[in-house]
Amino acid sequence: MTPPIVITVRAPDGPGLVSDIAGAVAGAGGNIIDVGQHTDLSTTGFGCRLEVEASIERSALAEQFAALAQRRELAFEIHDSKERPRVVIACSKTLHCVSELLSRVSLGELECEIVGIVSDRTDAGEVASRYGIELTHIPVGEDRRGQEEAFSEALGRLAPDLVVLARYMRILPPEIAESWNGRMINIHHSFLPAFPGAGPYAQAHERGVKLIGATAHYVTAGLDEGPIIAQDVARVSHRDAVADLVRRGADIERSVLSTGVRLHLEHRVMVFENRTCIFD
Repeated sequence: MTPPIVITVRAPDGPGLVSDIAGAVAGAGGNIIDVGQHTDLSTTGFGCRLEVEASIERSALAEQFAALAQRRELAFEIHDSKERPRVVIACSKTLHCVSELLSRVSLGELECEIVGIVSDRTDAGEVASRYGIELTHIPVGEDRRGQEEAFSEALGRLAPDLVVLARYMRILPPEIAESWNGRMINIHHSFLPAFPGAGPYAQAHERGVKLIGATAHYVTAGLDEGPIIAQDVARVSHRDAVADLVRRGADIERSVLSTGVRLHLEHRVMVFENRTCIFD
């Protein structure tokens, strides 16, 4: 089956909006095969995600939605599911999330093209070589600002649609976070908002928690404060040492980051202020 065309729509909520959106698809000769919609009551913002049979002409859809946008305060995007977004992975020494993403892409579980790995370490060289992917090494020295500028330049050269921080253990400056707003996903090895920052498993062990988790979220200028895309947890007990939490947490991190990336690639995430709506 040919993958469907995906349409995402944002607009202020109002009477007849859903009917108008469906009418735009019908006016282009399209057939809706799946739809998800949400109204955020605190902002009165409306969002929806539609899947339309791929036999329709995208130009006809664009024409219909452009006309609708003139009648309503509406923003839309039309995505061809056959397109493979460009993705860059950034990592440091810990590689389980990198390996998981590369494996899922190679198996066809994530529809994207990994166009590069950027790292402040050389540890990812072997896994990058195994998958035939360029590794850009940007070492950390005394010139932190220079390293950050080199990181930004590497992203600009690789021109990804999405940047994934797969345990990239560097705090990015606000200007980089802002320039990739909505296009950069981080995996944090705790169930945010608990234990942000460094060493969350040690913090969790010291606190005696009974649940550990991981969080995939969009990167913003505020450290570990971006909109949350996916989370999961596992039960632990007093018998678990910090090393046990790290080992069990790594499994959660793999799954949560892969889920967050998949949801983004499939255009299932919509942000309302600092909250997300997930059309899954």
